[in-house]
Amino acid sequence: MQLRKLFPLILCLAGAAAGAEIPRPSPDFAVNLNDGRQIHLSEYKGKVVVMAFILTYCQHCQFTSQILTKLQRDYGPQGLQVVASAIEDMGKMDVPDFIKKFQPPYPVGFNPREAAEDYLQHSAMFRLLMPQVVVIDRTGTIRAQFAGDDKFFEISSQERNFRGLLEPLLKERPAHTVAPGKQ
Repeated sequence: MQLRKLFPLILCLAGAAAGAEIPRPSPDFAVNLNDGRQIHLSEYKGKVVVMAFILTYCQHCQFTSQILTKLQRDYGPQGLQVVASAIEDMGKMDVPDFIKKFQPPYPVGFNPREAAEDYLQHSAMFRLLMPQVVVIDRTGTIRAQFAGDDKFFEISSQERNFRGLLEPLLKERPAHTVAPGKQ
């Protein structure tokens, strides 16, 4: 009987342990590209970045990637940069076909799953639901993070949800410091 009473508390604590701290500074994550180069998220400081961790064969990830394609085209001139990383075991081999099929106007690379979990502050004890999306503001701060089972990804409202999140961030300008005597 006591365990039954404690069960809701245990579930609540498990959920809290699985959650990532928001907001938090974005670590400088490197995404491996098929041509042997790496891109670093720090290269995009001053832009709003959507970092999407995907599985190339996952239909939900493919749908989200297509939404992100629209958003990159619409908001790229305003300072949006989308980056995607396939985290399946054969990501390096699967990315070229994904790019050929979906033609994203943003870089798509690959990383080991463990690297993505570390970046996401996701415990290996919990199931990683895909896609995983992180939104980083112009100052390099992670302002939002969503797992694949979040209502944010509902098919009927996903694009609207992204736009509602991104538009205010794109309007924000990083604070500029003024050198002494230059006011």
